[in-house]
Formats: sequence, structure tokens, C-alpha cells
Amino acid sequence: MFNKKTIRDVDLKGHRVLVRVDFNVPLDEGAVADDTRLRASLPTLNYLITEGAAVILCSHLGRPKGKVIPELSLRLVVKRLSELLGQPVAFVADCIGTEVQAAVERLQLGEVLLLENTRFYPQERANDPNFAADLASLADLFVNDAFGSAHRAHASTEGVAHHLPAVAGFLMEKELNYLGAALEDPERPFIAILGGAKISDKIGVVERLLDLADRLLIGGAMANTFLAASGLDMAESLVEEESLDIAHGLIERAGDRLLMPTDLVVADSFAADAEKKIVAVNAVPTGWRAMDIGPETITNFKRALQGARLVVWNGPMGVFEFEPFAAGTTALAEAVAASKCKSIVGGGDSAAAVRKVGLADQISHVSTGGGACLEFLEGKSLPGVAVLIDRDSPSSA
Repeated sequence: MFNKKTIRDVDLKGHRVLVRVDFNVPLDEGAVADDTRLRASLPTLNYLITEGAAVILCSHLGRPKGKVIPELSLRLVVKRLSELLGQPVAFVADCIGTEVQAAVERLQLGEVLLLENTRFYPQERANDPNFAADLASLADLFVNDAFGSAHRAHASTEGVAHHLPAVAGFLMEKELNYLGAALEDPERPFIAILGGAKISDKIGVVERLLDLADRLLIGGAMANTFLAASGLDMAESLVEEESLDIAHGLIERAGDRLLMPTDLVVADSFAADAEKKIVAVNAVPTGWRAMDIGPETITNFKRALQGARLVVWNGPMGVFEFEPFAAGTTALAEAVAASKCKSIVGGGDSAAAVRKVGLADQISHVSTGGGACLEFLEGKSLPGVAVLIDRDSPSSA
């Protein structure tokens, strides 16, 4: 279970606090298109403000690859963040240096300052100790509330914790409590649903869930590789040839606990307006490709979910961004939302799918982290969590 100190465990009043948030939000025409991640940070930020801290925020946005790209400036989130917090948020167009130091000096208790995109510096991804030390010099305490970046050992997620006392924010605590409980003491029956494109990204997760879950439902493009490993001709479907032996071994190991599609929605091209039809998994026509699970598979998967006490879902069932191939993902989202079980939806595409169909508030927990969620489910240590102070530590953080 979660054993790290949080902002509840430390003295905040009168202190400058550097908070690593996850403001890697989608933008549209220079404005925030989806403020889910901003909202997720509010409990931590409001608590820090109320407790009398001066709050300095840092985050990455997109993949600028160490260059300054104005279209990826965090200046673009200031307006929406100010609205959500109900107070002005100051901004400085840098992460370190004299201009930042001056802005921090001006910052009063209860005020919030947002720094520029940390990934404008190549030193961020390199976890450069000097860059981390410069960031740390701005504050008395470090708070990591960016679960979505906790699997990255970057300067602003891991490096700064070597220079400052480091504790978790409320979002980090919530994420790890939900995911930790699911893995350490799962309620049963425990059903895991895995989708998405690549089995190679999720081999460790499949193996871990086979040890933990009562049933494992496989959909999305990764199901193609499992079906091909079973000896089926998947025609033009996305199949990872290099993972066929691994998939075959997982099928053998899982036995009847592994539930694969029995029918598919296939298309004659990878396009929203492609011709489509429903076929059995052993009858994919030459030149066609799997784009979604079929209606029989949806029925089978929904039946498998009946009576579940815990469902963990990561990855869509098809190419849900194309409306004609979203039925499988939508049906699974509706089934999970309607069930009375504890439900956890991993971040990334599966979280986007649940929000797209308006069911996020009917899921027990929708994770804000895609890669971090996968690595945690796999049992890996997350660098941004490992460096936080243990709850039983004598440190006076």
C-alpha cells in the first residue's frame, strides 16, 4: 500500500513549494482543449494555497525535444488554470535563471507561479543534476503530483528530489492507492481487459495480470497478434510478427482464463470511411484488416464481466477514433460503468475513450497516466515515486 509522505505530513505555512504537476494537456488553436489534468491537480493546489505556501508549478507539455517551441508554451494553460483556481496565476517564460529567481522573490504566500515547459531544456530529459539543482534552489520543499510522468527519471520528476525534501501530492496518493490496492489485494472475481495496438509494450503487464486476474480479456490490435499466434490468418491486420512466440506462450499458460475475440469488424482500408463488415476470426478476407471487436465478442466480454468485483482496463478495443469502429470500446465502457464493481481505467487512449462517451464519472478511478499506469501494473518501480520520503522515515520533511 502507499507508504510515502504526502503534503498532509509536512509543514507548509510560509514555505516555497515546488510542485511537479502534469499539465501535458491537449491544445486546440492555442487554448486548452481538455482540462482533465488541470482539474486533477486542484485538490493539491488548493490545499497548498490554503495552508499558506507560495506555490511554484513546473510541468512538461508535448515533445519539444529540448527546443523552445511557442506552440508548446505553458503560457497557453495560464488562463484556464486561473479560472479553475479562482485566482490569478503568474507565469515566467523560463524554468531557471535570474528572471525566474526574481519572479519567485516576488511571489507572496498563497500565490501561484507557473514556470515554462521544462522540456524546452534538453537537460530535463537527461536528468541533468545541475539543472535539477537549479530548479530545486527555487523552493524549500518538492511535491510530486504528476503521476503521468512518475515513470520518467527526469530532472523535474526525480532529480530535484535529491536536493529537497520530497513528498507526494493528493493526485499521486490517489493514483497509487487505487492501483496498489488492485494489485496487492484484489477483490474477486478480478477481470482485466487489455487492448490497444502493441503486445510488445504490454508483455510484462499481461504476464503480471495472468498471475493476478481471474480472467483476462484481450481486444484491440494486440488481439490480432494473439489470434495469429493461434494459427489464424489475419490478412492485413496489424500483427507483431516478432511477438508471436511470446503470445503463443501466454495463450498456453493462460488456458481458458484468456478470452480472445471470436468475431471482428474488418475494413478494406485504414480509414473512417472504409467499407466494413463483420466476420469470424478465422475468416478475415484477403486484403482486409481488423478494426474493432465484433458483436459476438462484445456479448462474450460483457458476459465475462458479470459478477466481477474488480475490473482493470487498459487500451481500447478498436480504432475508436474512427466512429464506425468505436462500437466495441463504447460497449465495454458502458458495461464497466454500469457494473457495481470497483473499476479502474488506465490512462491514455482508454481514459480518452471513457471520457469521449461521457462515462468517466461512473468509473471508480480513471488514471491520469498511461505509461506510468502500465509500468505500475507491470510491477516496476516508478522513479518519481521511489525518491519520495517514506512515511516511516525519521526525516523532518
